[in-house]
Amino acid sequence: MKSKIYFTQPRLITKYIYLVILLLSSYLIKAQTLSVNGTSWAVPILSITEAGSDYSGPYQSAVNQILLTASIPVLLGSAKVSVHYQANPTWNNSLLLSTRRTGNGTTVCLLCSITGGTNYQTLTLTDVELFRITAVAALAAYSNIPIQLQLSGVSVTIPAAAYNSRAVFTISAL
Repeated sequence: MKSKIYFTQPRLITKYIYLVILLLSSYLIKAQTLSVNGTSWAVPILSITEAGSDYSGPYQSAVNQILLTASIPVLLGSAKVSVHYQANPTWNNSLLLSTRRTGNGTTVCLLCSITGGTNYQTLTLTDVELFRITAVAALAAYSNIPIQLQLSGVSVTIPAAAYNSRAVFTISAL
């Protein structure tokens, strides 16, 4: 009686080796990550003291109101950071919330770069690209990327209420 040992056939051994390599490489390849730190920003809007006047604006937060930490794995190469707003719970569409990057943060990667995002981008309900991070043959890791907010469109024609929104940041591959 002849017995067949399936694991010793060359074709099956090759398949199992590829499967093991695929499983091991999945542990080494990680997705991009983004963490957001900061505090709530309550816009100090001064009262109008003269009839016929409107509110002065735009209103700007501190230059480091939000701090982002981003990392991109070697094999991904580059990524984009996008942002959009969500009403929390109410928002008036006449109010414009904008954001910009005011610095590069810190990194130890010599061949990495951050581009774009230094001009204000008006936030919408869908993602708007804020900036890009590029890595060349290294893990791109940036910490404390400063983000500033701006509120414009404040007017006496907008009904008086407490309006709140939330900026949502996303990192994704290009």
